[in-house]
Amino acid sequence: MLFSQRKKLKVTLLHLFVFCSAQPETRQVNGLVGTVFYFPERVLNSGSLLYGDLGSIAQVYPGKQSNTNLEKRFKNRLHWNNVTGVFTLSDLQIDDSGVYTMENTDKRKSTHIFQLTVYYVLSKPQVTVHDDISCSMVCSVENGRDVTLSWYKGGEILNQTSSPDHNITLSLPLKVDEQNRDSYRCEAANPVSKETAVVPHSCIESDPFKVTDGDERTRDCLIIAVICVLVASGLVGLAIYLKKRRNGHSHADSPEREQDDVQYAEITHIKPAENQEERRGIPELESRRDNSEMASVYDSLQLHRMAASGDVDTA
Repeated sequence: MLFSQRKKLKVTLLHLFVFCSAQPETRQVNGLVGTVFYFPERVLNSGSLLYGDLGSIAQVYPGKQSNTNLEKRFKNRLHWNNVTGVFTLSDLQIDDSGVYTMENTDKRKSTHIFQLTVYYVLSKPQVTVHDDISCSMVCSVENGRDVTLSWYKGGEILNQTSSPDHNITLSLPLKVDEQNRDSYRCEAANPVSKETAVVPHSCIESDPFKVTDGDERTRDCLIIAVICVLVASGLVGLAIYLKKRRNGHSHADSPEREQDDVQYAEITHIKPAENQEERRGIPELESRRDNSEMASVYDSLQLHRMAASGDVDTA
């Protein structure tokens, strides 16, 4: 009795093993919209390719013959290479996703099942400054199938988001440490591609309350330069003022003002007598006349010298 039960158990396990072996493993494969997908298994002599509930969409016959236009939606996009035995599907579309079954009817019959998922090409994420003072950033990207949006600092994930709604835009905020801003990046990814954006410098440059060491040194140099200019301007102004004041005193004591107060003596020339013609013949009178004219000229020159030297009494 015990022997009989063991025998039945062995038979059941054998049947289960055969059943499981008859079901091929489904392989997950991915494609990108607009690209070419190469099926990873080959049909060399005879076989077929099936898609979901549509059944056979391509047939390979002995003698390297094939028909890949069995289904209208795959016409001129599905091809079979009679040398390599590889099926290709070009210009992938989102609705090409699904289960593909490849049946190889060569001497060694085999079946392969592929779960193809086609993804859109990712758009590049955009990083914008949300708050200049706190240096807060927002990273956003158009959503799609299996898209995730993540903030990284080096190789560490700081934050991540995703959504099953493909019609929205994914957004992810982050407060950035300005001292290590170069180590941050925002990354959008799906199973077939990824796009990265870096942190802009605008929040650091536009924050009036946060300055770097270089900015502080520049500010100090500018302050020193302004002080030097102000001091130099003050010294020049003072020198000009003192010069004008000294020139004013000089003009007040100059000979020009004294010259205004000088009273010049009137020089009177002695008019010769009417009988001058007659006196010229007398030597004594001629000598007196010459001496008088010379004295008048000498007195005039003497007065001019005294006026120039300031010795004339103005009282």
